Amino acid sequence: MLPALQKPTISHLSDDDWVAVNTIIDESAAWDVIPRLKEARAEGIVEYPLNKVVL
Repeated sequence: MLPALQKPTISHLSDDDWVAVNTIIDESAAWDVIPRLKEARAEGIVEYPLNKVVL
């Protein structure tokens, strides 16, 4: 469901039932991806601008 530069980063949290997922997507894709994530019951979605990607 998540497009990404390569693969999303998945971090385990102190509550074993939760994980944090970080990914880089094109700004225009957010309009499609965020509603799909909410339909999949994702919570705490944070969108912020990216200044630079160094490959």
